[in-house]
Amino acid sequence: MNWVDEGALYSQIGVFLREDLGRGDITSQAIIERNTRARGRFLAGEKMIVAGLEAAEEVFMTLDSEQQLEAFASDGEEIEGGKVIARTTGFADVLLAGERVALNLLQRLSGIATLTHQYVQAIEGTTAHIVDSRKTTPGLRMLEKYAVLLGGGRNHRFGLDDGVIIKANHIAVAGGVAEAVRKARERLGQLHKIEVQVGNEREVRDALKQEADVLLLTDLAAEEVARLVTMARELSPAVTIECSGNIALDQVRSYAEAGIDLISIGALTNSARAMNLSFQMQLSSG
Repeated sequence: MNWVDEGALYSQIGVFLREDLGRGDITSQAIIERNTRARGRFLAGEKMIVAGLEAAEEVFMTLDSEQQLEAFASDGEEIEGGKVIARTTGFADVLLAGERVALNLLQRLSGIATLTHQYVQAIEGTTAHIVDSRKTTPGLRMLEKYAVLLGGGRNHRFGLDDGVIIKANHIAVAGGVAEAVRKARERLGQLHKIEVQVGNEREVRDALKQEADVLLLTDLAAEEVARLVTMARELSPAVTIECSGNIALDQVRSYAEAGIDLISIGALTNSARAMNLSFQMQLSSG
């Protein structure tokens, strides 16, 4: 998991566990004898792209530094339902304390990776790429964007500090597309690429006249996108063009075929369904 900041991951998982454990697992404390050992296994209930195994392992290692997962699949691997993707052996109270947090992460991240994979497959053979957005769960952005990569997608900017995207509200305050791009270019210089949201021919012309690097087409029909893409390419062949705006899985190919370079899908991280995964335990004599 080289892409993920391991220190940040460790810190986040500590917060997740404190939220769930509070002052302790009173159910397990009441019925589980100390030092009871058990085995646990993560079982996939459906076909999916696996994501989050290392995060799940970190949950148990945070509770017990000797605890490790034995994985039978890899993050990013497509598996069928019924497959055991990992197992672990250790103290029963540790497994029970970490079970829900580990499952939540695996289910959530595998759902994102699986949905991303479906979008990527839907535009296969075109020159477009599926990218994510900032529509992430607070506290989970790092892991959710990692899951997008595992599904075959690409990451857009991580936060407000690592990319310039001028959107409708910026434009409204700045006094128009041309003025917004001009100010950004003047104040940020040539080291920053400037992306700007446009919705019609005039805005495309204004943006390109001010040397915008990337055009963002939002909430437009695929036919209108194709028309504006053709126009933009005639004015600036090298311009990168992105589209976004609640593009459903059954619609995405029509946008890719319109000549778009990037298709931003907020649903990858804000609407992906959690995958069907379970954690099954039994006593261990080891």
